[in-house]
Amino acid sequence: MTKPRANPKQSTRGSTGARASLDKLFRPRSVAVIGASRRPGSIGWQVLHNLITGGFEGKVFPVNPNADVLHSIKCHASVAAISDPVDMAIVTVPKDLAPRAIQDCARKGVGAVIVITAGFKETGAAGAKVEARMLATARKHGMRLVGPNCMGIQNAEVDVRLNASFARSFPKPGPVAFVSQSGAMGEAILAHADHLHLGVSMFVSMGNRADVSANDLIDYWGGEDSIRCILLYLESFGNPRNFVPIARRVSRDKAIVAVKAGRSAQGARAATSHTGALAGADVAADALLKECGVQRVDSVEELFDVGLALSKLPLPAGNRVAVLTNAGGPAILATDALIGSGLEIATLSRSTRTKLRKLLVPEASIENPVDMVAGATAENYRRALGVLLEDPGVDEVLVIFVPPITHDPVAVARSVFEAARGSRKPVVSCFMSRDEVLKAIASEAEQDWVPVYLYPESAVRALTALDERRKLLARPEGRLKRFTADVTAARKALRPGWLGVTARRALSAAYGIPAVPGGLARSPKEAVAIAERVGYPVVAKLSGPSVVHKSDVGGVLLDLRDEAAVRAAFEKLRRPDAEGVNVQKMLQRGREVVVGFAQDPAYGPLLMFGLGGIYVEVLKDVSFALCPVTDVRARELIREIRGWPILAGVRGQAGIDEAALVDVIQRLSQLAVDHPEIEELEINPLLAFPNGVCAVDMRVRVRDGAARSDRTAPASAKLRAAKRAKPHTD
Repeated sequence: MTKPRANPKQSTRGSTGARASLDKLFRPRSVAVIGASRRPGSIGWQVLHNLITGGFEGKVFPVNPNADVLHSIKCHASVAAISDPVDMAIVTVPKDLAPRAIQDCARKGVGAVIVITAGFKETGAAGAKVEARMLATARKHGMRLVGPNCMGIQNAEVDVRLNASFARSFPKPGPVAFVSQSGAMGEAILAHADHLHLGVSMFVSMGNRADVSANDLIDYWGGEDSIRCILLYLESFGNPRNFVPIARRVSRDKAIVAVKAGRSAQGARAATSHTGALAGADVAADALLKECGVQRVDSVEELFDVGLALSKLPLPAGNRVAVLTNAGGPAILATDALIGSGLEIATLSRSTRTKLRKLLVPEASIENPVDMVAGATAENYRRALGVLLEDPGVDEVLVIFVPPITHDPVAVARSVFEAARGSRKPVVSCFMSRDEVLKAIASEAEQDWVPVYLYPESAVRALTALDERRKLLARPEGRLKRFTADVTAARKALRPGWLGVTARRALSAAYGIPAVPGGLARSPKEAVAIAERVGYPVVAKLSGPSVVHKSDVGGVLLDLRDEAAVRAAFEKLRRPDAEGVNVQKMLQRGREVVVGFAQDPAYGPLLMFGLGGIYVEVLKDVSFALCPVTDVRARELIREIRGWPILAGVRGQAGIDEAALVDVIQRLSQLAVDHPEIEELEINPLLAFPNGVCAVDMRVRVRDGAARSDRTAPASAKLRAAKRAKPHTD
């Protein structure tokens, strides 16, 4: 045990309030281990062992009433028996004793506790009650709590060296902070980070997140100058609505990369609208991460591929990549991956090609990819890379080396590192070597300016992440436009269940959403009157609670050009259980799109945009965003879908009025926020023209039991999942 530091390092944003409380976790002067054990292999033994052998720069107090000395350190019967102040305590006692340990810590004035003990909320209602009591005790006394059911925390900074966990891996310090919701995943990830020589200064296993959450940690690390990249392994969001503003602010300064597990989980509820059917829980998570500038990856492997690059490298000025290799096969794989990721193969200047020709053997290719062939030496790599970095048409470089018998890959690595040193352009390397050779290269890579990957696809993934980060920082903030809306009229139109034609028209009119002229007819005479008012030709549509998709049951009759056709159509569509026949002006030549939203119990309203019509759920060419939606995000939604070129105009066709489409998306976003009692709303199709847009079909479902006067219902309220009735449709 070493002496406490006189002046422990504090967070750059000061040491008041919430940040000071987390300093007690990451930079304590003293730590008590409650449940410390002399039994090797037990958690109480491992935690105490890690604190001592990790080189912690503060005081360590083992607590165990049945021992006098542990690890050659005086043991205390309780926290109260410790005469010195205790900044942090680690609780490893059995679950029945944990609440008492928390109370003892509160009386002692401990600033923070890590509850490694399991058996609480994760076991059911009874465990949740005990966990809640522990949390109440901690909060009453201003004590921060990590866990329970967690692995602990680490701070590898050289003046702290705190391994307050039972993890056997303790990576070297570096520009990365990492939080894991899973303790088991955390152990594996820490071990892999150590293998890759990825510096992880701070690590937290959150466990049940009773108190300290990812939101708290991102906010804290946002004030740490030494942290460049924050890595997240999440299985769920504790409070998505708080996550967005925190992550959005921090991501402007530090890269945040997340693995969000649970992509294949079924949606929280079934839905009849296309929007509801396509908007599953993972879609909401994806929209949330994109909204606040967090870069999402699909696997832990990708998390490290991306984290290595974002923590080490400068951002490129553009997306033009040069590839330097000694083998054609890997270069082809890299080229395919680069093109598939939206990056460009840089066109080398004449000057660059001339210099390369002088440097390389005649058999070498001086076009991009630059293939120096198998005989390329370490010196060839050093000089050729220098030439590529000087080319103004190159933004970043991928170096590939396949080791022939005659060349030492470590010598080549040193040459690459030397040539890249000090460059403002990012360089990533791929050394396709045996594991033991890769380990030697990775050790050389502690120079921290060239990440080393085993396969070309991994290196390309890193370059793609750098380009994505560049675009995120260049993206304008966007503007939330507040439209003048008749909220009172809209509220009057809302009744529980699926809304009819008249109510839907009133709702769209209240928010200024252009709709096709028409109305609901309950008799042939009314149908003819509406047709004559809007002008022929018209469309007649069945409107009733038993109809989900009108076209499936012959419920749509098109191109009605006179009174007789309208009367005949009404008689054909008449049904006892229908509210009537919806008669509309027939519009032609517009592009069909769909815009809608569905309320998510955790995330709030989730807005969807895509190509519309009857094949929405088949094509699934849609994009999502959380509401409210800025003008910038609305335009991104439109351009993210694969069908954007169709909307922009192809084969001589004029493009759609994008500004009008952005306007409707933002109006619908405002409607979703203003009226959280609307569970689902969808306009399909919304016809987009070169000059304006027009809603044709609309369906709206209001929460069962929603009071029309409930103007302040919170968007985060739990929404009922069961459908009491099938929808009316336009």
